Amino acid sequence: MKLVITGANGMLAQAVQNYCKSAGDFVVALTRFEMDISDEKSVSAKLAEVRPDAVINCAAFTDVDGAETNIRACFAANVDGVANLARACRSVNAAFVTVSTDYVFDGEKQDFYTQRDTPNPLGVYARSKREGEILAFAVNPRSIIVRSGWIYGLGGTNFLSAVPRLLADGEPVRAIGDSFGTPTFAYDLAARLRELAEADLPGVYHATNGGPGCSYLEFARAVCHLGQFDLERIEPASYKDLRRPAPRPVSSKLTCLVSEKLGFPPMRHWESALADYMGQK
Repeated sequence: MKLVITGANGMLAQAVQNYCKSAGDFVVALTRFEMDISDEKSVSAKLAEVRPDAVINCAAFTDVDGAETNIRACFAANVDGVANLARACRSVNAAFVTVSTDYVFDGEKQDFYTQRDTPNPLGVYARSKREGEILAFAVNPRSIIVRSGWIYGLGGTNFLSAVPRLLADGEPVRAIGDSFGTPTFAYDLAARLRELAEADLPGVYHATNGGPGCSYLEFARAVCHLGQFDLERIEPASYKDLRRPAPRPVSSKLTCLVSEKLGFPPMRHWESALADYMGQK
């Protein structure tokens, strides 16, 4: 396939690039400087020039707390940008895959969220991602929305990505024990994104590593076990203690109702993926 990947400098986009190139695809990875997705003319011109078979959109405004005060930039990327890409893909007859988030849900459900559950985003970032989903389908019914969450990987700076390095360096780690999600290794998510791009089956998909999900504390303890680090370095905490500007779902575990029915294999258990990630560090 000939693929355009947006947000080329980001952790997920780099994983997608590496995976797709290893699969033999012709990859055009674009940074914001090369194509600002919030600029409709820029998007239209670039996709008309490249004429890809599919676009995988990894570009996004992801500063959850910063979005509360930087609303315009957040919506420009997560709403306008998604719509511009969806529209341009329709014009060049390309499949369109865009990455959404577990944060479209409010976290009140203790069990896994599926596509049957009604989104109820809490903060600005979450609302922007939900509006991006809606607008993508409005301008291009061929869109593929992929919700994921707790994504970590090489080059990542978030908590899940950083825990192995912090513990290896002997640093203490404060980990939340009462907030739950489904950890997702970026390389595994990249494989699923490519599968969906190739299948070109419009709809909403949930893509995370398998298993029962976990808290940040359980994830950190799994890192300790796999890396044989000192468990005493982990300090349990509550999400209420952090007093972050943006509200977050307390539990945002995802599972997909349709992937296996459509022939996509289950994504492996998150602990198996974590072991691979730590082996690459």
